[in-house]
Amino acid sequence: MEITQDKVTINGKVYVLEGTQKQEFIGDVKIVILQRGWVMVGRFEKNGSDCKLHNASVIRSWGTTKGLGELANGPTPSTKLDPCGGVVEFHELTVIATISCNPKYWKL
Repeated sequence: MEITQDKVTINGKVYVLEGTQKQEFIGDVKIVILQRGWVMVGRFEKNGSDCKLHNASVIRSWGTTKGLGELANGPTPSTKLDPCGGVVEFHELTVIATISCNPKYWKL
């Protein structure tokens, strides 16, 4: 038997303390342009009129030469992202536009 702060192993089977596992949302990676000039990227979820961006970041500086759409294939070396520390929630009517991204190039 092995015991750590957040898990116990008994006969090779691992038991994890409830609430300590990070749940990752697996949704489409999208750049979302919101009202008031907010441009964010994350894994998009929509439930009715409620929207969420999981693992969200504000795109402070695009760092592109061909516009925002260039970031669909991942951030450039000059792109500046400000992580939001989790989930950003907003109403669907605040969305101006979304850009679908290639998840292969975004580490979210």
